[in-house]
Amino acid sequence: MTTLETPRPVNDGDPFSHAVLENPLPLHAELRDAGPVVHLPRYDVYAVARHEQVHAALTDWQRFQSAAGVGLANFRTEKPWRSPSLLLEADPPRHDAPRRVLSKVLGPRALRRLRERWTADAEELVDQVLDGGPRFDAATALAHVFPLRVFPDAVGLPPAGRENLLPYGDHAFNAFGPHNDLVARGAPRVPELLDWVGGQCRREVLAPHGFGADIWAASDRGDITPEQAPLIVRSLLTAGVDTTVHALSAVLYAFATHPDQWRRLRDNPSLARVAFDEAVRWESPVQTFFRTTTTAVRVGDVRIPEGRKVLMFLAAANRDPRRWENPDAFDLSRDPSGHVGFGMGLHQCVGQHVARLEAEALLTALARRVETIDLDGTPKRHHNNTLRAWESLPVKVRDFGSGRSS
Repeated sequence: MTTLETPRPVNDGDPFSHAVLENPLPLHAELRDAGPVVHLPRYDVYAVARHEQVHAALTDWQRFQSAAGVGLANFRTEKPWRSPSLLLEADPPRHDAPRRVLSKVLGPRALRRLRERWTADAEELVDQVLDGGPRFDAATALAHVFPLRVFPDAVGLPPAGRENLLPYGDHAFNAFGPHNDLVARGAPRVPELLDWVGGQCRREVLAPHGFGADIWAASDRGDITPEQAPLIVRSLLTAGVDTTVHALSAVLYAFATHPDQWRRLRDNPSLARVAFDEAVRWESPVQTFFRTTTTAVRVGDVRIPEGRKVLMFLAAANRDPRRWENPDAFDLSRDPSGHVGFGMGLHQCVGQHVARLEAEALLTALARRVETIDLDGTPKRHHNNTLRAWESLPVKVRDFGSGRSS
């Protein structure tokens, strides 16, 4: 006798189409309104878009596993395009030792050592940009530059070749989606980029002091194996640049379109970290991730069978009116803690405090010199299957230091 499943809401939208990548908000609202879980027949996956269900899936690694891949590809049946991440694409017990090591490497002591240097680097960069005039592209001059200026140094990468980090990360996050034109765009460079990134993870290439060296030292102590060390360094290079670049773009866009909130930050620079987290909630640089069910799971009245892909809409959860009051507003008076922009639970982003420190340094340096910041033209999106990104963010500013403005 066949047991019929409860009828499930269906949405025919394509979350990876260029139209949705340009403006995902209407689809996100449709998915939230349709129910706790929705079937997407275009890819034959289930989707959760409300905060309650997204949070639950993120924290239930036993039933919603990452080891089968956090993209559309199912590692149970498909070969990954590169060896899986020991953090993002692994579950306990395989996930545990790498996570412990990286959490310690990126811990408070390391960040205290970096704070003074990154603050000075941010002030130097802001001075350089503003000395060039009141009009500039905040994405390419600030958000794209600062993480590439400070983070590879902290990892211990040599200077040559760092321009490969952004295209490598762009392809890695595109590859979490379907094999569409965005994946095809990056495919020709994949062998070259994989070879370069793999080379940077070797002990002899990394500086003797830095995150990379600390990871290799953990292998010397036996906390991880020598085979795991380069894969953990690779995780830093994959997840530690593009996501921060686009999060910084998000907060700069938020301030350029919310002058009242910029005044609040300028009057109280200690709000820099709150501003960054609110921008991560509001824009969600990481829009989606997948999980795979390890058993049949009931979400609401719908039964998701074992072995099925579940697409978690982090961005939709971060604007769910069931969780947030006036969710479409960028508001520094809000407590944004509880957003899922960095994930949640066991696989929550281990480098989120590094990103916050970068944002704090850059925003504080800007607040020191910039009285007003406004859009100076139409911003242009960069489409990626997973990331919400800006390619161009033209702004004009009034500079305290010179009094110059448009």
